[in-house]
Amino acid sequence: MADSRFFACAGPFRLRELAEITGAELSAGADPDAEIGDVAPLDTADRHQISFLDNRRYLEAFTKSQAGACVVMPELADRAPDGMALLITSKPYRCYARIASHLYPEDPVTQSRHTSASVDPAAKVGPGTSIGPGVSIGAAAEIGAGCRIGANAVIGDGVVIGDGTRIGANASLSYCIVGHDCEIHAGVCIGNRGFGFAMDPEGFVDVPQLGRVIVEDNVEIGANSTIDRGAGPDTVIGAGCKIDNLVQIGHNVQLGRGCVLVAQSGIAGSTRLEDFVVVAAQAGVTGHLTIGRGAQLAAQSGVMRDVPPGQSVGGSPAMPIREYMRLVSSWKRQGKAKVKDKPNE
Repeated sequence: MADSRFFACAGPFRLRELAEITGAELSAGADPDAEIGDVAPLDTADRHQISFLDNRRYLEAFTKSQAGACVVMPELADRAPDGMALLITSKPYRCYARIASHLYPEDPVTQSRHTSASVDPAAKVGPGTSIGPGVSIGAAAEIGAGCRIGANAVIGDGVVIGDGTRIGANASLSYCIVGHDCEIHAGVCIGNRGFGFAMDPEGFVDVPQLGRVIVEDNVEIGANSTIDRGAGPDTVIGAGCKIDNLVQIGHNVQLGRGCVLVAQSGIAGSTRLEDFVVVAAQAGVTGHLTIGRGAQLAAQSGVMRDVPPGQSVGGSPAMPIREYMRLVSSWKRQGKAKVKDKPNE
């Protein structure tokens, strides 16, 4: 399925091995020694490929699929076409992700330093790290073992990067400490000065931004996202957070563990997101708020008040999602009534 110019397939693998790495159960009658060479969508897969079903919307495609094997929930296993081997699990998408990663493992990092890279003599670079063309690494920076620094990335003075972290092309890191096994994609800017200034009729006066950005372990930051350093307290990105492309995080923001921020969302300064908060696309959160653990902010929400733990909100200004949907329904009814009552022109 994948273009071999960009992705190298490590298959084939036997079904028994795929079952072992996912913890899924092989269906009765499935040949554990059957070889699977690739992953593919339900509607294009052939007998040497494996697919998955995680959404009932694609049930018809599943019943007609020519895939040799499929990862599926127990309650849908009886809808499989004849001859299809099944890996049965309550979490098909998660299992599929493990299979796809097994078939398409990331390229290993090998120690190298491009001749055009500029590494300050006072910087420390761990063993097994790859440094691409045009990279600049400043004085007293510390790069861990097994890292990959992409082309033209800039690692500023004193920056610390943990083991196994990957930095994409043209990324810029300053005033920050980054944990282990993070993935920072192309064009990310971490540690720029926060947007802090005193407003005065005689002119704006910039406030020195004297904090850092702390990125904890296993964080992913999408392409062209920006994270400003703190004004005094640090900006903190909690372990396991997933940040999409084109996200803006202001100074002093604190993200708890496992937060998800989707594309074009923005968090203003000094706001705190507790663990496992989800911020959907283009949502905006004003400053100095607390968004409680497990809260969910709908796409294009404008959040201007604290959100309690576990609450889902939507709209601008944001309100509890059910209240917002009732309001939208009311607007629709009023609009229809207006059209109906309008005299013919």
